Amino acid sequence: MSVDKDTVKRVAHLARIAVSDDEAEALQSDLNAILGFVEQLNAVDVRGVEPMTSVIGMPMRMRTDMVSDGDLADEIVANAPVSDARFFVVPKVVE
Repeated sequence: MSVDKDTVKRVAHLARIAVSDDEAEALQSDLNAILGFVEQLNAVDVRGVEPMTSVIGMPMRMRTDMVSDGDLADEIVANAPVSDARFFVVPKVVE
């Protein structure tokens, strides 16, 4: 797949990035190199290869699921400019 200058300009516009003509030419070659690498990766046969999270097989470390802090609603709401019964009061946004 090859990217032309118009495609680079369109992608830059969609990303809200200002790109000059000189920068577009440099980006065109960079994007073509990236897409060439992706095509090489697509050519690799990965059937039978399981996904992995690390190059070394190890079990995931798990922590115990316990509440360490909690029941602090009164202290948290004390910082609010306006509160009502342990809830923040905010202005209505949708009419």
